[in-house]
Amino acid sequence: MRTGKELILATKAFAKEIRWKSWYCTITTLFLLVGSLLGTIYFPVIGGVSAIFGRIACSVFAAMMLSRFFIIFHDYQHHTILRSSKLAEVIFTVFGAYMITPPSIWKRSHDHHHNNNAKLYSASIGSYPVMTRQKFMEATKSERFGYLAIRHPLNMFLAYFTTFMYGMCIQSLTNNFRKHWDSLVVLILHFALGIYLFVHFGALAWFLTFFLPFFLSHMLGSYLFYAQHNFPGARYRNNTEWNYVDAALESSSYMPMNPFMQWVTANIGFHHIHHLNSKIPFYRLPEAMAAIPELQQPGVTRLTVKDIIACLRLKVWDPELNKMIGYDEMEATARG
Repeated sequence: MRTGKELILATKAFAKEIRWKSWYCTITTLFLLVGSLLGTIYFPVIGGVSAIFGRIACSVFAAMMLSRFFIIFHDYQHHTILRSSKLAEVIFTVFGAYMITPPSIWKRSHDHHHNNNAKLYSASIGSYPVMTRQKFMEATKSERFGYLAIRHPLNMFLAYFTTFMYGMCIQSLTNNFRKHWDSLVVLILHFALGIYLFVHFGALAWFLTFFLPFFLSHMLGSYLFYAQHNFPGARYRNNTEWNYVDAALESSSYMPMNPFMQWVTANIGFHHIHHLNSKIPFYRLPEAMAAIPELQQPGVTRLTVKDIIACLRLKVWDPELNKMIGYDEMEATARG
């Protein structure tokens, strides 16, 4: 069994971009996104109610395409695909602004996440915070409230407002305006677009073209990111015990999906492989997993109600039990 650097070296064969495929995925997804957004306004009237349902279907599909394109954008930010392309730079810069993910904060926070994934005593930049059971019990009421609020399902449900609009933009502005001035530009453009759609096309078009696709895609992205590192079986380590490969394989999940959802999420479910080697393009992740036996027994979570509830119940890391636990287990160990 290969481990450590030897295992990373084994993945290098798949860390080679297929340029035409990168462009194909980018252009077709962009085309489907633009088409579905136009459909939320111009879906042909085929008899009143059916046209409304058609517009709603376009809005939901637009949310899916925003999710897919964001994951492709995420690969571009890792310098995994379309490097040195001026056209790609323009496309993804505009898209990043459209998704209210300012370049100055997004790449820095996400790189920090990759370099510190599953470290217990690292700043929770670009990831959900994780406290040990002892630290949680010793925390003040306000510290507990803040910690639980970030990990609360409502925060993921309202991620458009909380994680992206506030966390990505407003918080970065208040922390360092000079460094993150682009957050202000992104917010101004975002609200200007929303107002334009509302004034010129009406409330329904604003809701279906602007609000609902953002709301659904940000909610899905927020939960996926949470579940990929907060699932039953995930492992967290002290900084001295931590190593990059173990963190990728033990603390990043594999999320099996049906073929359609796997396409919508651009293979982000193969998250343990992505964390092991972020230079593998998203369309080659299944290929890497099929070829390398050491990647075939990851921690698994699914987009089922049962698995979602199991992930959301996890609250703190218990070093003695060597697992994430919820309130019930905290109370049980306290009594025991």
